[in-house]
Amino acid sequence: MAEYDFDLFTIGAGSGGVRASRIAAAHGARVAVAEEYRVGGTCVIRGCVPKKMLVYGAHFAEDLEDAQQFGWTIKGKSFDWVKLRDHVQTDIDRLEGLYGETLGNHGVEVFRERAEITGDHEITLASGKVVTAKYILIATGATPQRLEFPGAEHAITSNEAFHLDELPKRVMIAGGGYIANEFAGIFNEFGSKVCIVNRSDQLLRGYDESLRDRLLQISVMKGIQFHFNTTFNAITKNDDGSLHVELNGDENVDVDMVMFATGRRPNIDGLGLETVGVETGDGGAIKVDDFSQTNVDYIYAVGDVTDRVQLTPVAIREGHAFADTVFGDNPRTVDHSCIPSAVFSHPPIAAVGMTEGEARNKLGNIKVFQSDFRPMKNVVAGRNERGLYKMIVNAGTDQIVGIHMIGPESPEIMQAAAIAVKAGLTKADFDDTVAIHPTMAEELVLLK
Repeated sequence: MAEYDFDLFTIGAGSGGVRASRIAAAHGARVAVAEEYRVGGTCVIRGCVPKKMLVYGAHFAEDLEDAQQFGWTIKGKSFDWVKLRDHVQTDIDRLEGLYGETLGNHGVEVFRERAEITGDHEITLASGKVVTAKYILIATGATPQRLEFPGAEHAITSNEAFHLDELPKRVMIAGGGYIANEFAGIFNEFGSKVCIVNRSDQLLRGYDESLRDRLLQISVMKGIQFHFNTTFNAITKNDDGSLHVELNGDENVDVDMVMFATGRRPNIDGLGLETVGVETGDGGAIKVDDFSQTNVDYIYAVGDVTDRVQLTPVAIREGHAFADTVFGDNPRTVDHSCIPSAVFSHPPIAAVGMTEGEARNKLGNIKVFQSDFRPMKNVVAGRNERGLYKMIVNAGTDQIVGIHMIGPESPEIMQAAAIAVKAGLTKADFDDTVAIHPTMAEELVLLK
């Protein structure tokens, strides 16, 4: 009789947890997963995937307008939010089913209920069932951070934004990060009047300053309003159901919806970490070493619940590396340096490597190459919106240490460009590459 019920018990069936469980099972481990909400996690169910679908839908607002300059006559165009919302949720249901099938095909037992660590190698499910496992993996991700002030309960988060019964005419978004700017673009394109309230004077902290400034300029041009250095005092509900927002640092505003997009915090509440002494750091993030191991030798953690990079592909790699290390006799870690990222704003931003400021501070002697251009499609459409590409180069070695882009399809272009930066290619390597003309991507090999 086995000493434990399972070799691995994973708490959380998001991207990292599913990958870790699948790979561990493929290595021959007896694996179980507990998920209290829906298999697929934040990215698939209420994050990256449905958000990108809304971004696609929002792009049609400008595409249909631009189409007239390309000779198309479109009569009677209209937008049906409920139709898009339901189509998105139907596809999310499909994806959730595929994730469940993947686990089932690998012999992973799935408990669709909450799980808590209640003792050494012991997990108790919400139903009362108690199981034991040789190893426990925590992959519960992160959850939206909510502000605290009188009336804050009237605000929603990105979780609820995908299920609105109707589009609000006036939207206020709290925050200046990628979630705030992405949803600002989405709601604005759908016809809502949008304003962003940010406690600081910066958007998208961590991204190159030139791109942040360009996005701000374009967003204002599109009609999005910004309230910088502003905080919330209170929210009260008006008789007609709208919300009266009292701001500290700006005039009070009446809106139909307030959405918090002020960051995410590790989802550790009620996991029982204190029962076995798992250490956490600032903000509740679980502390782990390079192999995703906590201070408790049989407990590991991957993904957004840790204090590393909060990106879905990173969680997947961490989960895979964990399974190979513990069950595949192949100890390996994940390189968290030079990770590309994107903001699906309107227009989108993509980046990899050091910003200009970071490079100057770290390397001192650098060269900056850039192209400030108007995409051909925008020229024909009569849209006065410019793209900006920047390349940061170590002047001493000619090695490219950063690429930053804002403009149509920037994330799609960046995925290939990021390989070059990760591989340590030089500016000369780009210069030696023949351009594909006419494309926006050719700007990368023509930078001056």
